[in-house]
Amino acid sequence: MTASVFDDRACELGEGPLWHPERKQLFWFDIMANTLHTRSDAGPQSWDFGERVSAAGWVDQTTLLVASETKLQKFDIETGTTGHVIDLEADNSVTRSNDGRADPFGGFWIGTMGKNAEKVAGSIYRYYRGELRKLFGGITIPNSICFAPDGRTGYFTDTPTRIVKKVSLASDGWPDAEPEVFVDLNDSEMNPDGAVTDSEGAVWCAHWGAHRVTRYLPDGTKDISVEVGGAHASCPAFGGDGYKTLFVTTACEGIDTPSEAEGKVYSAPVDVAGLPEPRVIL
Repeated sequence: MTASVFDDRACELGEGPLWHPERKQLFWFDIMANTLHTRSDAGPQSWDFGERVSAAGWVDQTTLLVASETKLQKFDIETGTTGHVIDLEADNSVTRSNDGRADPFGGFWIGTMGKNAEKVAGSIYRYYRGELRKLFGGITIPNSICFAPDGRTGYFTDTPTRIVKKVSLASDGWPDAEPEVFVDLNDSEMNPDGAVTDSEGAVWCAHWGAHRVTRYLPDGTKDISVEVGGAHASCPAFGGDGYKTLFVTTACEGIDTPSEAEGKVYSAPVDVAGLPEPRVIL
């Protein structure tokens, strides 16, 4: 299965695609350009945040929760204004935010990492009803944050390990066990990046450097792949009618001479429906 270009603005580091279920509109980031992008019936639009931004959840029809290198902040889509919610490693000049996603309980998971991918400089946090709590530390490049449809399993990876882990979650969404291996990609030398789950509980994982997103069944079995033009596939999201369109961000970062295909957002029709992203409860 091959994807086509959805938006041809090339991102240095495209990340964090989010389909807003009420606006029926895709948002995504170029981390290195400090920019949030969108495309709607009115055309393309972008906002500059003045620092690196990477991931978002939706709060209401006009408000996003946006993760940056120093904080979580509210962003008003209509006015372009922001409001501080809580600091995120604001006293650590080494790190920035990376992959993140809302969980089915209204929480928001967000990973941090070194701006130069410094080894084990990052962590994964959960923001939930006013509290930001560190869940996992000693992580180099946090990615693949997503959740089973029933909310009782979370997924994440530290990309250099090439192992996607799963962790049991309690009834309020906090981890209640030690993480276990979900998929080990070391034999295939695939690099797991962002991920999202579908309505059947399968995990769709982007593979940095491999031009693709791969679907893994709930037992970890490899299923199908979607090919994208950009080599560095960074994160997938479901959207469109019936959540049967897979959107995929890509990146130019690390490519000496990027082709026209690099850094763009791709889309492909898929047979399995995704799920609407949960609302973040502030």
